[in-house]
Amino acid sequence: MPLSSTGGVVLAVAAELKNGDTKQERVNLLGELSGSIGDLGTFLPYVLGVVSLGGFSLASIFTGFGLFYVFCGWFYRIPMAVQPMKVISAAVLVHNLTPGEVAAGSLMIGLVLLVLGLTGLIETIARITPQGVTSGIQVGLGLSLAILGVKMIGKDPVLGWIIMILMLPLLKSKRFPAAIMAIVVGTAINLLLHPGLALPSISIGIHLPTITLPTVADFNRGFFLAALPQLPLTLTNAVLVTAAISHQLYDNQAARVNNKNLCITMGAANLIVAPFGGYTMCHGSGGVAAHHRFGGRTKYTTYFIGFALLAIGLFLGDDGAQILRLIPEAALGCLLFFSGVDLASAAKGIDNRSQFFLVLTVAALTLAINPAVAFIAGFILAKGMEKKWIKI
Repeated sequence: MPLSSTGGVVLAVAAELKNGDTKQERVNLLGELSGSIGDLGTFLPYVLGVVSLGGFSLASIFTGFGLFYVFCGWFYRIPMAVQPMKVISAAVLVHNLTPGEVAAGSLMIGLVLLVLGLTGLIETIARITPQGVTSGIQVGLGLSLAILGVKMIGKDPVLGWIIMILMLPLLKSKRFPAAIMAIVVGTAINLLLHPGLALPSISIGIHLPTITLPTVADFNRGFFLAALPQLPLTLTNAVLVTAAISHQLYDNQAARVNNKNLCITMGAANLIVAPFGGYTMCHGSGGVAAHHRFGGRTKYTTYFIGFALLAIGLFLGDDGAQILRLIPEAALGCLLFFSGVDLASAAKGIDNRSQFFLVLTVAALTLAINPAVAFIAGFILAKGMEKKWIKI
């Protein structure tokens, strides 16, 4: 999708927002706004952590995420999540990957995803994957998000418990959405509890993405530290489980969400943004659950967050990071906790004792090791039970 066609998508979305759909959907805009910030608990820690290392442009990163969010709303018609790739983000923080090495990783993983989607190979993978394996990974990922949320709350427990208590009665409220309260009220309380926090000085201007072309040497570390370890998580969480949770939460509204389309949109997005200093992007089951948990029901959720990220990236640049750092980690942890619980509890396919054992085993391996190991072990276990080699 070249930049000219991306601009066409944005113009089409703008016209749609002005004129409305032909179906005239009833939209709770406050709920959609709340849902749009529901996944910040996953998004902000990784992105701000990467930007803080230096060398990475927040303008490039936010512009890429903003455009992809807007496109996903237009194409999928549901609050489809767009997240930074977690394994690659961890590699950046631990192994100090450079922007060129990240760009190389993005290009390689984008190409693989595009091939899997266009050839239909991803559908073959999905077809032979037992339902219990997908559900187990979903439960494990949900629990891991909830545990991470608790750890983030624990960094400022007083503030975290205040926000958690305020959120509980608002989880189903349409007039006072919980996510908006958590971010706005949480930030205000944080400033009161920590008067030493200084409000950042910002300047508004035009901040365009920077060109980042990887060298041949960048592909070495980009492959072994970024693309290779990231791919198994992307195929399980960002494709198989994301497709499953999307249909569980949105039913027929998620008609365009399938394994093939998810691979194609992620693959194309990463190939496009990599040369412009963008960051590795994927869909995510936890993000879909988060948008839904806090009120997101239509494509307008992705329009809100997408255009907000575009505005921050293009007009504030790196100054935008200073503003976003005012949001307390405890507030983001609360969002992450409730999103994780929703993701885990939405799992299906647990109909009998053997399925329960399979889901429990895969979930435990997802928590203890990673989804890739859980997928392989769960696949072997499921086939063993199917052939009666293993009896539960």
